[in-house]
Amino acid sequence: MAKKASTGKWQKYAHLSERLEIPARTILLREGEIAKHTYFIEKGCIRTWFNNAGKEVTLNFHFEGEGVSSIESLRTETPSAYYLESLEPSTIYKIGRKEFSMIMAESPDFKARIEEVAFQTLFLYQRLFLSRIKDSPEERYKDLIKNHPKIIQRIPQHYIASYLGITPVHLSRIRNKR
Repeated sequence: MAKKASTGKWQKYAHLSERLEIPARTILLREGEIAKHTYFIEKGCIRTWFNNAGKEVTLNFHFEGEGVSSIESLRTETPSAYYLESLEPSTIYKIGRKEFSMIMAESPDFKARIEEVAFQTLFLYQRLFLSRIKDSPEERYKDLIKNHPKIIQRIPQHYIASYLGITPVHLSRIRNKR
């Protein structure tokens, strides 16, 4: 599903999803709402973010071949801690909670893939957390350039600044030093 190699296995469940073409700046889930869907991105970018005293704080960016949801909200039926919003015109597949659970129960391959993605996301958030503590903003930006060039190429600077935990002005200064 998220990778071309699994397309055949996914076809068995394709009828359980809805393909959507959405414009940029489409809110798929609001902070405080209970997630009822998970999304798989065919084309485009989805940003996860939350509001901190009127200031948007970006958690992550999700691109083609990735899934995105407020997984805690989806699993526990509790309010989401963050928004899901498209940054580009996007083509996504929307799968409901019940259908997602059914696929997980019926497909060991799908379940294993989702578990691997969950672990990779956990590892990413651990690295980001540690980086915010030990690395300077300049070091975080250099790491972003090296390890996530897609973000640098496709994401507006003010969202990158938010993701790095700095102001757009500070990001501009860092970029001008290079």
